[in-house]
Amino acid sequence: MQRRLFLTAALILGALLPLPALAQDDGTPAPAPANVPERVDMITPHIVDSHSLEYPCLEPGWACHLELPRWKPIHIGGLTIDLSPTKHVVFLWIAAALCLIVLIGGARAHGGSKPDESPRGFSNGIEAVVLYIRNEVVLPNVGHHGDRYVPFVLTLFFFILFANILGLLPYGATATGNINVTAALALVTFIMVEVAGMRTLGKKYIGTIVFWPHDMPLAMKLPMTIIMTPVELFGKFTKPIALAIRLFANMTAGHVMVLALIGMIFTFGSAFLGLAVFPLVMAIAIMLLELFVAFLQAFIFALLASVFIGQIREAAH
Repeated sequence: MQRRLFLTAALILGALLPLPALAQDDGTPAPAPANVPERVDMITPHIVDSHSLEYPCLEPGWACHLELPRWKPIHIGGLTIDLSPTKHVVFLWIAAALCLIVLIGGARAHGGSKPDESPRGFSNGIEAVVLYIRNEVVLPNVGHHGDRYVPFVLTLFFFILFANILGLLPYGATATGNINVTAALALVTFIMVEVAGMRTLGKKYIGTIVFWPHDMPLAMKLPMTIIMTPVELFGKFTKPIALAIRLFANMTAGHVMVLALIGMIFTFGSAFLGLAVFPLVMAIAIMLLELFVAFLQAFIFALLASVFIGQIREAAH
């Protein structure tokens, strides 16, 4: 009786489990079934850089590719530098152009209005954002004479904001989802922070590199200096690294989530239309969240840049 139950269970499991591909008589593996769909990676091409731009057309997939020019690499010693424009570089140019158009246009509208009137419409909104960044972000964190750093922080905010929003548009690309772009922004911020410290502290700037406690005896100063100086240097470089990784990770993660949810729609197929509605709703919700994150990450980058400038300037007091 037990043997019959065992054989019955084995037959049922054998019918349910997929069988491996059998070899033919000549030893070659059997060909794969013709109805198995080809796996297509739809996430990686949308988040990585490339030498082509997508634009709408009537071809299959509703997208065509425009190849960007390829320039001859520059060789400096054993180093090869390719300065050819890429997709992310083009969208950085677009973000910079939008910054010029929006901010210069807002400034002209403000200068053309009467002294007792404020500009209306879109220029009024830009003025409100500029005043908020100046009065609530830069001046409270940078401190005395903080007005000289307002243009830099405003440039960071609007440039990152436009670069983030361009990635949410159809056929767009998120340049801030490229670690090279965020690292360059963090490097520029790091240089500005250190220059601000040099201008404010003068000779005391060395105190931000070498830890030297003035209120301790010499027997304690030397070991504390040996221990804490590497910590001070490590703290200097972790700030730009945190800026770069935070912006890169947040912008990349949101796009991966949206693309993964949209991919589930094609995975379910038309036979499971009811199930495909759920990923679609979730993808729309994530897109709305991504719009909020685009503003939030630009604001956080500008806020932290102001905080870092204020911290190194306060070391003089």
